[in-house]
Amino acid sequence: MTPSEDALLLSPLLELSHALAASDIRSALPKALEILSEAFGALNGAILLADEEGKGLRIEAARGLSKLAAERAHYKAGEGINGRVLVSGKAVVLPQASQEPLFLDRTGVLKEQKRKKTELSFFCVPIFLDQKTAGTLCLTVPYDRHRDFDRDTKLLQIAASMVGLAMKVAKLVAADRQRLVEENQQLRLELRERYDLRHLIGHSHAMQRVYEAVAQAAPSSTTVLIRGESGTGKELVAHALHYNSPRAEKPFIKVSCGALPENLIESELFGYEPGAFTDARHQKKGRFELAHGGTLFLDEVGELSAATQVKLLRVLQEREFERLGGVSPVKVDVRLIAATHRDLEAAVRGGTFREDLYYRLHVFELFMPPLRERQADILLLADHFVEKVATAQGKDVRRISTSAIDMLAAYHWPGNVRELENAIERAVLVCEGGVIHAHHLPPSLQTAEVSGTLPGTGLGEAVAAFERDLLQDALKSARGNRSRAARLLQTTERILNYKVQKHGLEPERFRNL
Repeated sequence: MTPSEDALLLSPLLELSHALAASDIRSALPKALEILSEAFGALNGAILLADEEGKGLRIEAARGLSKLAAERAHYKAGEGINGRVLVSGKAVVLPQASQEPLFLDRTGVLKEQKRKKTELSFFCVPIFLDQKTAGTLCLTVPYDRHRDFDRDTKLLQIAASMVGLAMKVAKLVAADRQRLVEENQQLRLELRERYDLRHLIGHSHAMQRVYEAVAQAAPSSTTVLIRGESGTGKELVAHALHYNSPRAEKPFIKVSCGALPENLIESELFGYEPGAFTDARHQKKGRFELAHGGTLFLDEVGELSAATQVKLLRVLQEREFERLGGVSPVKVDVRLIAATHRDLEAAVRGGTFREDLYYRLHVFELFMPPLRERQADILLLADHFVEKVATAQGKDVRRISTSAIDMLAAYHWPGNVRELENAIERAVLVCEGGVIHAHHLPPSLQTAEVSGTLPGTGLGEAVAAFERDLLQDALKSARGNRSRAARLLQTTERILNYKVQKHGLEPERFRNL
C-alpha cells in the first residue's frame, strides 16, 4: 500500500474522530455514517443499537434509507446478519449479498439492485460497549471483485470501536450529569428543609414578630432590609426568605459588602469585560447576573462606597446595569435582600449613605432582636447548639447543668447568638462527661464565686492596700520628694504626709532608688 493510499484511508478516520467528539452522541452518529459512506462509496449504511436486554436491534442512525425502510429494519438476537453479529460479536462480510440466504433485505436495497441486475457487497461489524456487543455498524456497497475486503473490514472495525468509545464517554457524561442533577436537587431540598420557618429557633415574643414578618415577605419579590446587631442571625433569616419564596429553585447569592475592598466591590457585583483593567483578560459575570431569577443578599450594605451606591440605585430602579468596561446594558430579574447593623438614618444625615438608596432598600423592614431581649430563647438555643456541636465532634454530651443554665441566663451576650454558639462549642470541647457544668463555660461568663476568685479581704482592707500602693509608686517616682509626690497624686502635701504617716511609710528610703 502506497503512502498516498494510507493517507486516503486515514483521512476518514480523522474526520470520524472529530465528528464523534460532539457533546451529543446521537446527533454525531448520522455525521459518522456520512463520513464512512463517502469513504467507502456506500449506497446506504446504518448504525443499529441493542435494547437494554440485548435481545434486539433497531436503527439509531441511517443513510441512504427511507424513513419507512429504517423503521422496518429491526432484528431479534440471532436473526439475519445483524442479529448474528450481535450474538457472536464477530464481523460478517458478504462479498455478494444476493448469494447469502441469511441476508433478509428488510430495507429492500437488494431487491432494488436485482431489478437493476447489479450485485452488492455487505459489511457488518460489531460495536462494543463495556466489553459487550451494544450494536452493529453496516454498509452496503457496490460489488467490486478487486476490492480488498479484509482491509475494508478492519477499517470498519476501527471505526466501530471509535463509535463504541464515544458511546461509552457519552454514557459516563450522561451518568455524571444525572448524578449532579440529583445531588443538586437533594441539596436544594436539604436547604429548603434547613431554612424552613419551623427550624428557626425561639418562642419569645420578639421572635414571634420575626416569624410573622418572614411569612409576610417571603412569598413576594419585595426588597427586604434586615436590621439588627452583629450575630443576631440576619443571614439565617435571609436564607429563610429565599427558600420559602417562589424563587427557592433559583440561586441564592451572598455578597459581604464589608469584607470586600472598595476597589473590588463593583467588579464583584456587576462583573467586567476583557480589558476593563489590567488583569481583566476574560469576561466575568458579577453577582447580580449569577443571581438572575433568584435572590441577592447584600450583607452589611451600609459599608458600600458612594460610587457603588449610585450603581446599586440604578439596578434597583431600572433592573439593568453595565459591566465594568462594558457599554451594553444587562437586564436582570433579582430579588434584593439587604442587611446591616448600622444606623442608616444617622448615616443618611451624616451624608455617608444616599437618601434615595435608603428609601429603595427600606421597602419592608425586618428587625432581628438582640439575644439579651430573648431571655426565653437562650436555653432553647443552647440545647440546639449542644446537640449540633456534640454530633459534629463525636462527643456524648447531652445536657447542661443547672448552674451553667443560670450562668447563661445571667450573661448579657454582647455577641448575641454567635457568641452563644461559640461558648457552647468551647464547653462541649472541654467537657469530659455527658453534662456541661459552669466551669466548662468561657471565663468571660463566670462569676467570682464559680471561678473561685472571691476576694479574701474586706472592702476596707482592699482599699487601704490600694492606697498604700499608690503612695509608694508616687514616692518612688518623686525620689522621696513629698511635694512632688503630692503633685503626682493631685493632692496636697498635708494630706500626703497624713497618709504616709498612716501607712507607716518612710519617704527617705526612696531617695536613692
